[in-house]
Amino acid sequence: MQAVPLHAAEPAVAPVAAPAGKPRMKLLVPVSPSRRVWLGVAFFAVFIGFWWAITASGWVPPHFLASPWKTLQAGYDLFATQNFIHDVGMTVWRVVGGFLIAAVIAVPLGIAMGAYKPVESFFEPFVSFARYLPASAFIPLLILWVGIGEAQKLSVIFLGCFFQLTLMIAMIVAGTRRDLVEAAYTLGAKDRGVIRRVLLPGAAPEIAEALRQVLGLGWTYVIVAELIGASSGIGHMITDSQALMATENIIAGIVVIGLVGLCSDLLFKKANQRLFPWSLLR
Repeated sequence: MQAVPLHAAEPAVAPVAAPAGKPRMKLLVPVSPSRRVWLGVAFFAVFIGFWWAITASGWVPPHFLASPWKTLQAGYDLFATQNFIHDVGMTVWRVVGGFLIAAVIAVPLGIAMGAYKPVESFFEPFVSFARYLPASAFIPLLILWVGIGEAQKLSVIFLGCFFQLTLMIAMIVAGTRRDLVEAAYTLGAKDRGVIRRVLLPGAAPEIAEALRQVLGLGWTYVIVAELIGASSGIGHMITDSQALMATENIIAGIVVIGLVGLCSDLLFKKANQRLFPWSLLR
């Protein structure tokens, strides 16, 4: 009997086809800055196209939803003939003012809560309780206490930002690596030195990011503050437009809020990257 060679007895294996191309998306892989911009612009284009299609088709009456072109015309008219730039400036001033007052108090308090556990135990239950209280619920009390002027509007934004920011900063500082703190103590550092050389440099980028996020909360509260007893501001314009059923003005005001908020967010982000360049290495 003739022996069969070993290689002849093995079945033929079909070659595995190479993938047709690289996958378009991978988990947690960042995209290039230019592609990120184009993808963001593409979404806005799709959104505006969908908005235009709904209004042009007649599915929604014009007094319920104005078209993009009519909204653009209304925005131009607001700035050109109705001094809307003053209302925008007043709203920006209120947001920035209330946010800065909250930050001046919340940052040192949050750092103290994160660094010292007795301080955290003293303040944390109340701060956790208060952050669930809607700032708009305090408006009747604030009107009684400080009237309907600028103090009332700043107080609403302060209440909306302060408790959230305090707790976020406390959690950030408390999350500092324990081994770095122990190493600093081993090298002879005192509490002040550990806070200044270890806790703050490590937590500063995340604290700045928390400030950026809470600034966005300020924009959500300022319109509520301006709906009552205001004679200027974007919220005041929206209230007047509601009485006149001028939906194009209402939408224009909402769009302006989004644009101003987006610009402030981008500026805050760029400032954080310049102030804390080591955060980019994470």
